[in-house]
Amino acid sequence: MGDTAEGRASKGGSSDDQVMSTARSVDVDGVGIAWYLTGPEVADHRPLLLVGLPMDASGFATLSSHFDDRTVITYDPRGAAGSVDGSSAPLSIDTHATDLRRVLEAADVGVVDVFASSGGAVTMLALLAQAPHLVGTVVLHEPPLTTVLPDRVAATAVVDEIAAIYRDHGFGPAMAAFIAAGGHLGEFPDGWSPTSGPSAADLGLPTDDDGSRDDVMFARTLYASTGHEPDLEPLAEIAGVIVASGEESQGQLMARAAHALADATGWPHEMFPSHHDGFLGGEFGQHGAPAEFAARLRELLDGS
Repeated sequence: MGDTAEGRASKGGSSDDQVMSTARSVDVDGVGIAWYLTGPEVADHRPLLLVGLPMDASGFATLSSHFDDRTVITYDPRGAAGSVDGSSAPLSIDTHATDLRRVLEAADVGVVDVFASSGGAVTMLALLAQAPHLVGTVVLHEPPLTTVLPDRVAATAVVDEIAAIYRDHGFGPAMAAFIAAGGHLGEFPDGWSPTSGPSAADLGLPTDDDGSRDDVMFARTLYASTGHEPDLEPLAEIAGVIVASGEESQGQLMARAAHALADATGWPHEMFPSHHDGFLGGEFGQHGAPAEFAARLRELLDGS
């Protein structure tokens, strides 16, 4: 199917229930897109695809461990971790969706269920438009779409300011601004600035500008994940899609976008424990409520 095996290592398990951990790469327009297959070779449930953006596959380590009865597919989005492409140019969400479609075609495991979080949920919206036949139940968790918000003009201006902070001052100040915007409760008033929150120094983020401008989030995917304009009318006809947000995220940008997307499409909205990163169990030094989060995800997948 066009992929090349990069390595295989056993994670244990009996000879009757072989557990595999496989890293592979599929070439898409000259870029190797890294993807990973873990879990039993024979399972009673559909394979589960876990999708993030800009987060790479390593962020799903804890969550995937709660689904050891399924084959789990993860991948590194173009520009991240094992899928670096040597560029700093912005990427479109359609490019990410095409990469993900090629991963699924290379995996050749049939229809998959999906949990997609943050920018990964936006990638999934684009993939649903490209190839809905590849997926079964799809859970879209807190997509950061400003385009579906009632305050989209003010929200887009906030994104523009974050991009300008990154361009002028680098990663640390931009991340501080992003955190402030993501945590803001309610609609953005006209003229609201993400510099109104804690500084990079307050948050323990880098304060020195190293001059690089190739960060996969700020340089390459910020506008792709926030400014995507999905064609909602045909998407709304696709069955099996669930939009979700965290109990602790209510009123914040990503949760507001989730509710707005559900309202615009008629897809059901479901609550999850914890917050935007509720599935993390120590990855990147962050902790949510991964056991409870996984239980809720299993409930939705098994009930579909």
